[in-house]
Amino acid sequence: MAETGASLSELSRLLGRNAAYLQQYLVRGSPRLLAESDRALLARYFGVPEARLGGPETDGLVEVPRLDIGASAGPGGLVEGEARRRPGALSPALLRELGVRAEAASMIRVKGDSMLPTLADGDEILVDRDRRRIEGRGGVFVIRLDGELMVKRLRKGVGGVEVVSDNPEWETRIVAAAEVDVIGRVAWLGRAV
Repeated sequence: MAETGASLSELSRLLGRNAAYLQQYLVRGSPRLLAESDRALLARYFGVPEARLGGPETDGLVEVPRLDIGASAGPGGLVEGEARRRPGALSPALLRELGVRAEAASMIRVKGDSMLPTLADGDEILVDRDRRRIEGRGGVFVIRLDGELMVKRLRKGVGGVEVVSDNPEWETRIVAAAEVDVIGRVAWLGRAV
C-alpha cells in the first residue's frame, strides 16, 4: 500500500466491499481470512504473487511477472506504463531447458497478425531479458522502435538491423542499430488451442 499510495477504503471499494472492510480485517481480524477471490484481486492489483498476501505457495513452480501490455505484431503499439497482471507460474525445469533465468523472465501478450504463422494475436510469450544481442541468423525479439513496443524477427543486415514480420503481407524494414531498443529474445510461447 505504501508503494502505490492506495488507502484501505479504496482497496475495499476495489473489492466491491464497504469502505471499512479491509480496516476491519487488519485491525479487528474480521473476517478471519480474506476470500480467495479478494486475495487474488488484490494480488493482481499490486502485481505480486498471492503467496505474498497469505495465499498458497506455487509448489515447485517459479513465478514469472506478466506485464499487462501487448507487444504489437503489427504496426506497433504505444506503451504508457507496464502494469502487472497475475504472475504466471512455470516449472524451473522448463526455464533451465530454455536457458532462461527466472529473474530475467517476463511474459507478455502478442497483439496483431504481422508475425503469423509463428505468433498469433493473443499468444503469451516468455521474454528472456538477458538475451538482447542479435547473433547468427537472428531471432524473434521484443523491441522498442520509434517509441512503440513490438515483437519482430531481427537479423543483422547491411547498414543496420532488418526488422522482419513473418507474415509476407508486411514489409521488412532496415533501421540503424542505435534506433532499436532490444528488450529481450522470445524464448517460449503459450497458445490456447
